[in-house]
Amino acid sequence: MKYSILAYPLLWIVRFYQVAISPFTPASCRYSPTCSHYAVGALKKHGAFKGSWLALKRILSCHPWGGSGYDPVP
Repeated sequence: MKYSILAYPLLWIVRFYQVAISPFTPASCRYSPTCSHYAVGALKKHGAFKGSWLALKRILSCHPWGGSGYDPVP
């Protein structure tokens, strides 16, 4: 695992979303794993900069005209 010190605050933000916000919103992610789980995996595997970029690209593609299906962290 390639955690960097810079990735920890970003992981906390995603975990906060998963615990405090996500349970109160309808499930709408078109991908598996979900976008928040993908973000955690990308941050853990690739660090703060590349992991953030991968997570942002994934979140921006999660809309009705975007992709869907199984999309693991590269």
